[in-house]
Amino acid sequence: MSGDIIADALSAIKNASLVKKAEVVIPYSKLLLEVANILKDCGYIENFKEITAPYKRIKIYLRYEDGKGVITEMKRISKQSRRVYVDKEHIPTVLGGYGVAIISTSQGVLTDREAKKRGVGGEVICYVW
Repeated sequence: MSGDIIADALSAIKNASLVKKAEVVIPYSKLLLEVANILKDCGYIENFKEITAPYKRIKIYLRYEDGKGVITEMKRISKQSRRVYVDKEHIPTVLGGYGVAIISTSQGVLTDREAKKRGVGGEVICYVW
């Protein structure tokens, strides 16, 4: 464990997808719940739910198309040792729009497209494609 639960959760999701698991359980945090919601809205996962017993966690149901995981890569951008912030003019586009950047803004956790539309910048959490 690296101490960065977001990086650990992203690795767990990516690795579970690579070995074609149906689901993966990650630690609970409000930020990870928002990330899971974005992954679902963007079609990268089937669904997710909160598990409360014996302690809070998030169960993510992975999505596959033609036997391949929809998620091919999840890359942590802003780390505990080096935070990466962007203003509204410099919001990244991932793989020419095929991927998604997840950004923590003053208006909540948003995709790169939504942040551009709302005209807000923030901390770049990760890229997913």
